[in-house]
Amino acid sequence: MQTLGILWCVFGGYRVLGGLIGMFFLKAMALRGFGDSRWGYGDGGPFGSHFMAALLPFIAVYTAVVVALAFFVGFSLLTRKPWGRTLAIVAGCLSLLKPIFGTALGIYTLWVLAPAASGDEYERIADRS
Repeated sequence: MQTLGILWCVFGGYRVLGGLIGMFFLKAMALRGFGDSRWGYGDGGPFGSHFMAALLPFIAVYTAVVVALAFFVGFSLLTRKPWGRTLAIVAGCLSLLKPIFGTALGIYTLWVLAPAASGDEYERIADRS
């Protein structure tokens, strides 16, 4: 359980980094930060600067929610909360949609926590305080 909790916290850090880099590049493209005026993304077309700049708040909120979920799952597994197993299974299913690291973490989470024997073991070690 401790390894799985640490992996979820690391995944949260990875998602923070990915979200910040994505927002940086989107903002640079929307405000013509790359290239000159002939560069295609800042011309104000259907996917021009106004549309792309409007995506920044949505990306920021999505990143914050996903990161909070990952850290919350990691914390609940590390502190052995009774509801941590259920939350981790749900988050593991959701992370299957994130290619490479998310898929691997989702598969590992389901492999560790989904069997019935794992549920019984988790109930024994869960912190009931």
